[in-house]
Amino acid sequence: MEIVEARPQDAQALTDIAFAAKSHWGYPAEWVRSWERVLTVTPDYVLSHPTFMAVDDGQIVGFCALQFQSGEAGLDHMWVLPRMIGGGVGRALFARAEDHARRSGSLLLKIVSDPNSEGFYHRMGATTTGREWAHMDGQERYLPILEKPL
Repeated sequence: MEIVEARPQDAQALTDIAFAAKSHWGYPAEWVRSWERVLTVTPDYVLSHPTFMAVDDGQIVGFCALQFQSGEAGLDHMWVLPRMIGGGVGRALFARAEDHARRSGSLLLKIVSDPNSEGFYHRMGATTTGREWAHMDGQERYLPILEKPL
């Protein structure tokens, strides 16, 4: 497996991975559809954000992307194909994102995580610093906010 920079023409494959990964957690289909805007990666997004993908045997199996604001890096996307979860893809992508953020001058990596991924980010050395309200269909729901000093 290798981690490479994504190209604009990879946007649809990245979007497909994001939808597959989000769906993996058993969310209702209507919830996943409601997240279309945040799960969709466009060619313009890839051009304007550092975006890296994991490629295994010629197939894209995961990706991550960063956004920068006020000297901090935010992990904007981090998705792995469900069949590859637990195989080191996420760890490799996180390391690449962390390295890129550090080399870009950021002192902190911020993550607003899906609740199902919070444990992964803890294993990567991030600490939960808060919660963001994200109700769905009247159900109380919170997203963990994590940070990792770089």
